[in-house]
Amino acid sequence: MRASGILMPISSLPSPCGIGAMGAAARQFADFLVAGGQSYWQILPICPTSYGDSPYQSFSAYAGNPYFIDLDDLAAEGLLEGSEYRELDWGDDPEYVDYGLMYQRRYPVLKQAADRLLAAPPAEYQAFCAGSDWLEDYALFMALKDKHGGASWFTWEPDIRLRQAAALAAAREELAEEVSFWKAVQFLFFRQWKALKAYANGKGVRIIGDLPIYVSADSADVWANPDQFQLDENGIPTEVAGCPPDGFSADGQLWGNPLFDWERMKQDGYQWWIKRIAFQFTICDTLRIDHFRGFDAYYAIPYGSDTARDGRWRPGPGWDFFKAVNKALGRQDIIAEDLGFLDESVRELLRKTGYPGMKILEFAFDSRDNGSDYLPHCYSPHCVVYTGTHDNDTILGWMDTAPKKDVSFAKAYLRLSAREGYHWGMMRAAWASPADLAVMQAQDLLGLGSEARMNIPSTLGKNWKWRALPGAFTPALAQRLYRETRVYQRLPKKNAAAKKAAAKKTAQ
Repeated sequence: MRASGILMPISSLPSPCGIGAMGAAARQFADFLVAGGQSYWQILPICPTSYGDSPYQSFSAYAGNPYFIDLDDLAAEGLLEGSEYRELDWGDDPEYVDYGLMYQRRYPVLKQAADRLLAAPPAEYQAFCAGSDWLEDYALFMALKDKHGGASWFTWEPDIRLRQAAALAAAREELAEEVSFWKAVQFLFFRQWKALKAYANGKGVRIIGDLPIYVSADSADVWANPDQFQLDENGIPTEVAGCPPDGFSADGQLWGNPLFDWERMKQDGYQWWIKRIAFQFTICDTLRIDHFRGFDAYYAIPYGSDTARDGRWRPGPGWDFFKAVNKALGRQDIIAEDLGFLDESVRELLRKTGYPGMKILEFAFDSRDNGSDYLPHCYSPHCVVYTGTHDNDTILGWMDTAPKKDVSFAKAYLRLSAREGYHWGMMRAAWASPADLAVMQAQDLLGLGSEARMNIPSTLGKNWKWRALPGAFTPALAQRLYRETRVYQRLPKKNAAAKKAAAKKTAQ
């Protein structure tokens, strides 16, 4: 069935208090999607960000980002007073997140809410703690990280770093209050997330989640499960993840994530991974798995390298892994991020899984590559088309910065015109394509330039900050989006009543 959706990170919602959150602004965006005839809301990973603010480098593969907890909703529950957060300085620029300010301001406010929650914890809280087997390690990890001034667990004292039982027991006793705080924060996060997902699903909008293939070295996942990774006897990675040099990057990309010990994982049927994927389907409806090619073969770079030049390819788990996932979980709704260097082996693995791959329109016109696989006339229906992802420039930014030869090709092939708007023309081509699902970046829907780009790979300091302004997603924009969605036969079934109700709410 043909469908469409919008890629809008939670952090980019126009919520008050400096960053997007899971409250009124999120519900309003879901209403906008319904009014615009959309079936999907794609997000970036919702886990807590670590240094560099990237959602692909997190302290936990399971935990939720505390910054996304809506403070107004906490106040409505009686867990906060308005005066405790509304008068604080959350930043001067509503279009960008100030992560330094978030770190300073958010946790003291959440501490007040957590204290009130823990003064009389509801049964729901106790059930959450009992049913989240990742929570104990995560909460202790974060408490220890605070005790060590934020330092990586690689630098902690050996008995804690190597998880000796007596040392862990002593730490839990010493840091009991701090551990309880981190547990309470996660309860508050997932209670709000569950409510938001139910709200969107109730209106016919499905959530597309995002699963990074790798986890951060400085994470509770690696600290608590060292046997699942390629580490030495001191818990230090022997090799790390990245991408080789290519026409886009002379030095390649050095991500620095520890690599999985796939042979060890195979011994118990990949239980660590199966548990991780199963958890994701409790918080989303469809799952995009990042860096799919890493399951066929992965690029391994010696630990301590300055660039990715000295890396080498190693075999991944291949079809054996996905057979185990299917056996344990059944057929799941998964999108494979099959971008980057692909060979026939990767393509064959994608065919075996049956997952739809991704097509990026901005790649189709790149003169450094033949681009043919990304031109719409080459698509099969079994794929997901994007004009660009969070790692690409916006359409208008691409039009301004791409080589003139590439832009001219795009204008000719797509029949783009300034009168229609180059962004509308490229989105129209995606909607018109044979792809079963078409997903547009929110920035492109709003007609924004490079200033709204979410991420420039292999750079630090300016990424993951863009936010939509309040009132940006107007009824008029929803109506235009709906018309395009209808023309290209991507409307969800039984949409009319939901559309009218959402349009009315959006206009209010």
